[in-house]
Amino acid sequence: MVGEMIKDEGSSSVTSSPLQFCHLLPSPGLGSPYPWMREPKSEERGLYLIQLLVACANHVAAGSLENANIGLEHISHLTSPDGDSMQRIVAYFAEALADRMLKSWPGLYRALNSTKIVSVSEEIIVQRYFFELCPFLKLAYVITNQAIFEAMEGEKMIHIIDLNSSQPAQMIDLLQTLSARPEGPPHLRITGVHEQKEVLEQMALRLTEEAEKLDIPFQFTPIVSKLENLDVESLRVKTGEALAVSAVLQLHSLLASDDDIHKRNSPSSMSKVSLMNQRPLKDWLEKDSHSLLSMSPESTLSPLSVTGSPKMGSFLTALWGLSPKVMVVTEQESNNNGYTLMERLSEALFFYGALFDCLESTIPRTSIERQKVEKMLFGEEIKNIIACEGAYRTERHEKLEKWILRLELAGFGRVPLSYQGMMQATRLLRQSHLFSGYKIKEENGCLIMCWQDRPLFSVSAWRFRR
Repeated sequence: MVGEMIKDEGSSSVTSSPLQFCHLLPSPGLGSPYPWMREPKSEERGLYLIQLLVACANHVAAGSLENANIGLEHISHLTSPDGDSMQRIVAYFAEALADRMLKSWPGLYRALNSTKIVSVSEEIIVQRYFFELCPFLKLAYVITNQAIFEAMEGEKMIHIIDLNSSQPAQMIDLLQTLSARPEGPPHLRITGVHEQKEVLEQMALRLTEEAEKLDIPFQFTPIVSKLENLDVESLRVKTGEALAVSAVLQLHSLLASDDDIHKRNSPSSMSKVSLMNQRPLKDWLEKDSHSLLSMSPESTLSPLSVTGSPKMGSFLTALWGLSPKVMVVTEQESNNNGYTLMERLSEALFFYGALFDCLESTIPRTSIERQKVEKMLFGEEIKNIIACEGAYRTERHEKLEKWILRLELAGFGRVPLSYQGMMQATRLLRQSHLFSGYKIKEENGCLIMCWQDRPLFSVSAWRFRR
């Protein structure tokens, strides 16, 4: 499995860093591009690929693009997007490193990406495939809905703000649950936020149809906006409404820095990123040690590192100002927001390695749905984490401990998730033998979704606190 390949053979810790393999690897600039005299075993190939990938990333970070290019050529001979999970994940990490290198030549980068168009319908389809192939979104929806249902007991007018209104499954389930209340269904208003108008139109259609079937007074209010541009005042909470907020895999994008995009990461102006890549990593660390320290994972208690950016702080403060009875937050349980490329590569290998293992264990390698999820969802997220900097790097996943500090700093109080929510999620996993490798555990009143023993997603509930 990917996780076992990444960790040290002599260590039992799943948190061992792949950086430990660097000293085992010959220089990519030496020797044959075909290092094996025979077809390697899967375990041998997997270990070698991790060694090669980390060495290649070190060359990219140090600005040694010629050696990085040779390393990528080696990798291409041993990887395949339809091979085993190790071959697949290294292929996407190699693509991400190549994408980062290409940004040093903005004309070439633009030319190669000028015709890449992914339609909204394709994105929605891939999200649905992920929903169907892995239980994480199903679990997040079940736990979120139960927390909302419990917080809204006895309320006659309920307003739910859905910060990622693209999958109708969650709200349809909530509609059905509310319709069965002993005291009768409430008047329900859902405000859906999404950057694509047609997605919200489809959501409105599906939810309105379901509400009519269930005879629930219902209104859907669409807000066409990216989360980073959302005007919280436009959400218009009415007097007498009990408010709930659902934030499934959305808030981390607000951690992107507020620096000018065109100055930090535009292909036509890569001044700082290019400068970093043109000199050895050691020199860059020495010259920027002060700023690196201020952004390091160890400085978790400083206000800057907790809030992440003024944008995040102001957004959470604005949500707090709406006085929600409950806000349920689902986020990736991984520190993919490291300051350096090598930090992010190490963390992302473990996180996405586990996701690739999930699919490897249950879905045939030839599955078109699996290939689309790996390429268009996991692959694009990996590329964003590895290849992008500044405001373009939106996949800034952080662990639950930081979200707890951040939300408490914004004024929210934690709401322990109930035993009932835990039991509903556990029953969902027991419905299929395909979910036998997945687990749920409780941690500080929050729920953690795991693959085997590897935490991958967290769900926490919060309320307005004066």
